[in-house]
Amino acid sequence: MSNKIKFNCMTTGIGSMPNTDAREACDIIRKHLSLPFWPQLPGRSPLENMYAQYSEGFPGIKVNNGSLTIDTSGNFDYELEQFYYDYSENKFDSYAVTPDYAAGLYAFLDIANTHPAMVKGQITGPISWGLAVTDEQGRGVLYDELLAETIARFLRLKAMWQENLLRTLSRTTVLFVDEPYLASMGSAFVAISNEQVKTMLEEVLSGIQGIKGIHCCGSTDWSVLLDSSIDILSFDTYSYADSLSTYVSNVESFIKRGGTIAWGVVPNDEDGLAGETLSTLFDRLGEAMAPYTYSGVSFKELVSQSIITPSCSLSSLSNDAMVRVLELLTSLSEKVRGKYT
Repeated sequence: MSNKIKFNCMTTGIGSMPNTDAREACDIIRKHLSLPFWPQLPGRSPLENMYAQYSEGFPGIKVNNGSLTIDTSGNFDYELEQFYYDYSENKFDSYAVTPDYAAGLYAFLDIANTHPAMVKGQITGPISWGLAVTDEQGRGVLYDELLAETIARFLRLKAMWQENLLRTLSRTTVLFVDEPYLASMGSAFVAISNEQVKTMLEEVLSGIQGIKGIHCCGSTDWSVLLDSSIDILSFDTYSYADSLSTYVSNVESFIKRGGTIAWGVVPNDEDGLAGETLSTLFDRLGEAMAPYTYSGVSFKELVSQSIITPSCSLSSLSNDAMVRVLELLTSLSEKVRGKYT
């Protein structure tokens, strides 16, 4: 955990945008958000879905229209041996994400001349990647002990490469590990122990030298994440505020030792968005924050260690709805900071 960072309700996004033009997406982000992030553009290409995007260079990987499998025949053993050599030498440059897989990342590099104070990136987490990618029998490769270890180490190198690239834009980088499958942790659908989750996540997080966070867009065992080495916990506040509020003492301890909460309070679906205004979202955010202020954390302290985001990806929205989300984020941030900072 780094020293306390006063984000003061800066605004950022989770990752995916509905745009197909990378420069257009980056221009919109730069216009509306105080913590700019590079956009994932799954509508542009299936290679930009959050699993395919980080698949380049994995031993035996086969990508078919966004679907990913591991083929352990052919040159798999040689590729695996080469990977472990690269891992032992921290050769992250061999595991770049190329422009075909992340047009938004490369378009984002053009903001260098604006000298941003900090920038945000994101990488798919090892649990979600390992469940989305399958073996020849259609089983998540997370359940193969060797491959599970390889996934975490592979994504560690991907994270190191991305952070090194983002540092050409700003000395202060924020990198989220996106873990949607953690919402199924403990269910019959995800047979994985808390200990394995911790071990795999920490392997990836250990490669991140700057500010590191985890995003989960559902309910999970939040204590596993709050007790990890992250600096930021990002979650879908709009739908799951009550889920986190059952871990009040964990959240308070996290805040006290310098942690930040990224409150995903602006909905990412058009029906939900149609029913919300600045006033309703301000009230909703206040209600979500309130449980942690009853025993020693002030609203002012909580606000200073907060970020405001959409509830999750914006890729399913129309462009007009996406812009409305970003405008609401900006207005909400201004209103909260005006009252508490």
